[in-house]
Amino acid sequence: MTDSGTGRRIAVAGGTGVVGRQVVAELVRAGAEPVVLTRSAGVDLVTGRGLASAIREVTAVIDVSNLSTQKRQASIDFFTTTTTRLLEAGERFGVRHHVALSVVGVDRVDSGYYAGKRAQEQLVLSGPVPATILRATQFHEFAAQILALTRGPIAPVPVMRIQPVAAREVATALVGLAVQEAVGLAPELAGPQEHMLPVLARRLLRARGQRRFVLPLRGPVPVSRAVAGGALLPTGPGRRGAQSFDEWLSAEHLTPRG
Repeated sequence: MTDSGTGRRIAVAGGTGVVGRQVVAELVRAGAEPVVLTRSAGVDLVTGRGLASAIREVTAVIDVSNLSTQKRQASIDFFTTTTTRLLEAGERFGVRHHVALSVVGVDRVDSGYYAGKRAQEQLVLSGPVPATILRATQFHEFAAQILALTRGPIAPVPVMRIQPVAAREVATALVGLAVQEAVGLAPELAGPQEHMLPVLARRLLRARGQRRFVLPLRGPVPVSRAVAGGALLPTGPGRRGAQSFDEWLSAEHLTPRG
């Protein structure tokens, strides 16, 4: 493969999510034709409906599909089912590269969600299509996603050490990998700065002008200890994003107060 996306049709599984939208936009900027694989586009990755017709003449697949759950079996079922369908269709129709987005620390945190991501990684790396996995840290939007889970004056937020990265920078990295040869497990991608998640939540609330009390939660379970202790941080050399959390706030037209 060359390093240019021009003239390529590249499928994006989960192309309407936080990073999926950015991947689609990045493909357009690179001169490629994105093929969105979502239910709204007529493709059901769980049942396989519409997948065969959508993936024909596609040179690569970028899988950023996701499921919001901490239930172990639900996560394993979703990621193994959708990944198997994508790989089987890719082999059948001659897809030359399968790129999947995973999470930094997925092998160090034994949560239900990460169990599904580990199963996905194993399928991708042992599958019939040449593959690359990019592990990235949480996006800048992560604090907002956590806050959205609760309502009222008190916002419980897990104590987590994270190194958030811009979703657009993750998308750029995924597209860059997709038009190259498969490398297996790629170097990790992380943001430029380490933060505590409750601190980011407070800054986001101030930027929004919302008066909510952030309650840091530190549980006794191994998962809580792991994420509080830095298990989600990168441990080796790899690409680092440029956009800081504060720059992301400004780009979102949120002006911090006080």
